[in-house]
Amino acid sequence: MTSQIPLPEQAEAAFSIGDVVRHRIFDFRGVVFDIDPVFANSDEWYESIPEPIRPIKNQPFYHLFAENAESSYIAYVSQQNLLADREQGPVSHPGIGAVFEGWDGNQYQLKRLMRQ
Repeated sequence: MTSQIPLPEQAEAAFSIGDVVRHRIFDFRGVVFDIDPVFANSDEWYESIPEPIRPIKNQPFYHLFAENAESSYIAYVSQQNLLADREQGPVSHPGIGAVFEGWDGNQYQLKRLMRQ
Protein backbone atom coordinates (compact mmCIF):
# COMPACT_ATOMS: atom_id res chain seq x y z
CA MET A 1 0.00 0.00 0.00
CA THR A 2 1.26 3.43 -0.92
CA SER A 3 1.60 5.98 1.87
CA GLN A 4 -0.30 9.25 1.55
CA ILE A 5 1.61 11.98 -0.26
CA PRO A 6 0.49 15.55 0.31
CA LEU A 7 -0.76 17.23 -2.84
CA PRO A 8 1.14 20.31 -3.88
CA GLU A 9 -0.84 23.55 -3.75
CA GLN A 10 -0.77 23.57 -7.52
CA ALA A 11 0.44 20.59 -9.53
CA GLU A 12 1.83 21.87 -12.80
CA ALA A 13 2.48 19.20 -15.38
CA ALA A 14 5.22 20.17 -17.81
CA PHE A 15 3.96 17.62 -20.37
CA SER A 16 0.57 16.73 -21.77
CA ILE A 17 -1.05 13.51 -22.88
CA GLY A 18 0.26 12.79 -26.36
CA ASP A 19 3.64 14.49 -25.87
CA VAL A 20 6.80 12.66 -26.87
CA VAL A 21 9.46 12.71 -24.16
CA ARG A 22 12.80 11.14 -23.33
CA HIS A 23 14.39 10.16 -20.04
CA ARG A 24 17.18 12.43 -18.72
CA ILE A 25 19.31 9.56 -17.43
CA PHE A 26 18.30 6.37 -19.22
CA ASP A 27 18.25 5.82 -22.97
CA PHE A 28 14.55 5.59 -23.74
CA ARG A 29 11.74 7.76 -25.04
CA GLY A 30 8.00 7.50 -25.04
CA VAL A 31 4.53 8.99 -25.39
CA VAL A 32 2.62 10.30 -22.36
CA PHE A 33 -0.72 8.50 -22.00
CA ASP A 34 -1.62 9.34 -18.38
CA ILE A 35 -0.48 11.73 -15.66
CA ASP A 36 -0.58 11.45 -11.87
CA PRO A 37 -0.31 14.83 -10.04
CA VAL A 38 1.98 13.15 -7.48
CA PHE A 39 3.57 9.71 -7.09
CA ALA A 40 0.88 7.00 -7.17
CA ASN A 41 2.81 3.73 -7.41
CA SER A 42 3.80 1.28 -4.67
CA ASP A 43 6.34 2.03 -1.96
CA GLU A 44 8.13 -1.15 -3.03
CA TRP A 45 8.53 0.22 -6.58
CA TYR A 46 9.77 3.56 -5.21
CA GLU A 47 12.28 1.94 -2.84
CA SER A 48 13.69 -0.14 -5.73
CA ILE A 49 15.08 3.05 -7.29
CA PRO A 50 18.69 3.66 -6.15
CA GLU A 51 18.64 6.46 -3.57
CA PRO A 52 21.08 8.76 -5.43
CA ILE A 53 18.66 8.98 -8.38
CA ARG A 54 15.35 8.48 -6.54
CA PRO A 55 12.95 11.32 -7.48
CA ILE A 56 10.84 13.24 -5.02
CA LYS A 57 7.25 12.01 -4.77
CA ASN A 58 5.55 15.40 -4.64
CA GLN A 59 5.63 16.11 -8.39
CA PRO A 60 3.78 14.87 -11.49
CA PHE A 61 4.53 11.31 -12.62
CA TYR A 62 3.87 10.19 -16.19
CA HIS A 63 2.73 6.88 -17.65
CA LEU A 64 4.53 6.34 -20.96
CA PHE A 65 4.34 4.04 -23.93
CA ALA A 66 8.13 3.71 -23.87
CA GLU A 67 10.74 2.24 -26.19
CA ASN A 68 14.47 1.80 -26.38
CA ALA A 69 16.70 0.10 -28.95
CA GLU A 70 15.71 -3.37 -27.68
CA SER A 71 12.04 -3.29 -26.68
CA SER A 72 8.74 -1.52 -26.05
CA TYR A 73 7.23 -1.32 -22.55
CA ILE A 74 5.20 0.84 -20.15
CA ALA A 75 7.23 3.24 -17.99
CA TYR A 76 6.35 5.36 -14.96
CA VAL A 77 8.60 8.42 -14.76
CA SER A 78 8.85 11.54 -12.61
CA GLN A 79 8.64 14.95 -14.22
CA GLN A 80 12.19 15.81 -13.08
CA ASN A 81 13.52 12.95 -15.22
CA LEU A 82 11.82 13.85 -18.51
CA LEU A 83 12.71 16.13 -21.41
CA ALA A 84 10.66 17.03 -24.49
CA ASP A 85 11.69 14.98 -27.54
CA ARG A 86 9.59 16.08 -30.55
CA GLU A 87 12.64 16.42 -32.78
CA GLN A 88 13.13 12.65 -32.94
CA GLY A 89 9.68 12.14 -34.50
CA PRO A 90 7.03 9.55 -33.64
CA VAL A 91 7.42 6.57 -31.33
CA SER A 92 6.66 3.06 -32.60
CA HIS A 93 5.24 1.45 -29.42
CA PRO A 94 2.50 -1.10 -30.27
CA GLY A 95 0.12 0.35 -27.64
CA ILE A 96 -0.12 3.79 -29.22
CA GLY A 97 -2.91 2.85 -31.64
CA ALA A 98 -5.22 1.86 -28.78
CA VAL A 99 -5.20 5.40 -27.33
CA PHE A 100 -4.12 7.78 -30.09
CA GLU A 101 -5.37 8.54 -33.62
CA GLY A 102 -2.01 9.54 -35.01
CA TRP A 103 1.03 11.80 -34.93
CA ASP A 104 0.53 15.42 -36.11
CA GLY A 105 4.23 16.29 -36.23
CA ASN A 106 4.26 17.68 -32.67
CA GLN A 107 2.34 15.20 -30.55
CA TYR A 108 -0.07 12.29 -30.69
CA GLN A 109 -3.79 13.06 -30.94
CA LEU A 110 -6.15 11.24 -28.56
CA LYS A 111 -8.84 9.12 -30.15
CA ARG A 112 -12.24 10.82 -29.88
CA LEU A 113 -13.51 8.03 -27.62
CA MET A 114 -10.67 8.72 -25.15
CA ARG A 115 -11.47 12.47 -24.92
CA GLN A 116 -14.76 11.99 -23.07
